[in-house]
Amino acid sequence: MKTDMVIAGVGGQGILSIAAALGSAALDNNLHMKQAETHGMSQRGGDVQSFMRISDKPIYSDLIPKGGADIILSVEPMEALRYLPYLKKGGYVVANSSPFINIPDYPNEDELVKTIEALPNYVLIDADKIAMEVTGSTRAFNFVMLGAASPFIDVPFEYLEEGIRKIFGKKGEDVVQMNIDALHAGRKFSEENK
Repeated sequence: MKTDMVIAGVGGQGILSIAAALGSAALDNNLHMKQAETHGMSQRGGDVQSFMRISDKPIYSDLIPKGGADIILSVEPMEALRYLPYLKKGGYVVANSSPFINIPDYPNEDELVKTIEALPNYVLIDADKIAMEVTGSTRAFNFVMLGAASPFIDVPFEYLEEGIRKIFGKKGEDVVQMNIDALHAGRKFSEENK
């Protein structure tokens, strides 16, 4: 088993929380994991990405070569397109359709959606809307995104739930359950729309 993924978005969108939950899930279940992060100007709304490599065999590098990612998981549509050169043939793009407009010349939203929909393998999801419907808040939209990507990640789903429990346990059961509910909602959407 092996999954190489690029997790992308804008600072403050929960990229590192996704990576932490996924990394915890892998390590606590005796899988090998390597991660590399780039924060850029994340505190000012700049792009953030994390390379995440998970395998049942040793991994020797935390970097994913261009054309080597199984998944691009992006919590923002423009950022999904930024990392397309890393996607391998047959790989999946899982992208949030809700834009985070942080620059004056942000691309036309309809064009972004058309570009993603032209890809052979994609899931385009309004994670903000689903998070609001399921949890009453958009705060857990990043875990809606992880749930939507989970069918394409070679890690058992229950490991992801445990990863969330581990990283959010100190914040209380309500926070843990909110994120797990978001994870399940994203998975359900992806299974019904892939």
